[in-house]
Amino acid sequence: MTVARPPSAGGVRTVRRRRLLVLTALFATLAAAVALSIAVGAKPISPADVWHGLTDPSGTENDIVIQSLRLPRTAIGIMAGIALGVAGALMQGHTRNPLADPGLLGVTQGAAFAMVLSILVLGVTGLYGYIWFGLAGALIASVGVFALGMVGGRGGPTPVTLALAGTAVSAFLYALTSTMVLMDEQAMDVFRFWQSGSIAARGSEIAWQVLPFIAAGLVLALVNAPALNALSLGEDVARALGQNVTLTRTVGVAAITLLSGASVAACGALSFLGLMVPHLARPLSGPDHRWLLPYSGLLGACALLLADVVGRVVARPGELEVGVVLAMLGAPFFIALVRRRKPIRL
Repeated sequence: MTVARPPSAGGVRTVRRRRLLVLTALFATLAAAVALSIAVGAKPISPADVWHGLTDPSGTENDIVIQSLRLPRTAIGIMAGIALGVAGALMQGHTRNPLADPGLLGVTQGAAFAMVLSILVLGVTGLYGYIWFGLAGALIASVGVFALGMVGGRGGPTPVTLALAGTAVSAFLYALTSTMVLMDEQAMDVFRFWQSGSIAARGSEIAWQVLPFIAAGLVLALVNAPALNALSLGEDVARALGQNVTLTRTVGVAAITLLSGASVAACGALSFLGLMVPHLARPLSGPDHRWLLPYSGLLGACALLLADVVGRVVARPGELEVGVVLAMLGAPFFIALVRRRKPIRL
């Protein structure tokens, strides 16, 4: 019988060094994406004017575009990209489903239902009102899915029960939302714009509103990562290693809900990002979620910002919503990725 030898100290250092180099490269890529997001848009602005708007704004039209439109838009894009990338990696890890995304827990449809309901019942008309109802709806829907996933489960929800409960709740909420938007023209307009997914016309107030929820979700995600590594070996093995499976699932679902709920409430449905990004990050990070989660977050932010820049440029003087661009560019890329190589088993 051959006994597997543990990795040497030199091998561990080499792997850690490589991971740190990849992490540095991802940060550099994100910095380049941020620069493009600020400098490139539907309105051409020279590099000198961009620098002036960042360092010494004097109230010119270009300064207003930089300070009031592009900077908040870029900040929200970074936060939403990181949140959806990390939430997607968590979702695929907890359900062991390579096609899972944050919307599988009912987050997207819960937010949509609450936003439409706030328009019809309470007469909410502003974006700053929608976001709170959207976040509340996402949280309630996720809690409901988690509760349904525990029914009949041995010691807590399982990947199968979570996926089934999420699909059922999402379909039910989508049917209710569709019925309501047919009854009110204003609700239909808001829902149609929100469903396409966008980070345009989002002020700095929106960024400050969602920041605490995303920050809390990231903390829970990092706390959840070591236990999720054990859980990926199987629930029985995780219990044998001393992990509380129910607590691990609870923390994971809470992190997914906070991250994707805040992002969806602020930017609309950008669900494809959470599906694709973990598949790009996993070959770089390996199965260790302590590295997979940061990689997924950084790749998500880069992908979202670059897709938004493409949407501003290709349809000048108008714009394509970033959700549309992600679907148009991401779907063929994801199909090619699956055809070229077998999906990594989770």
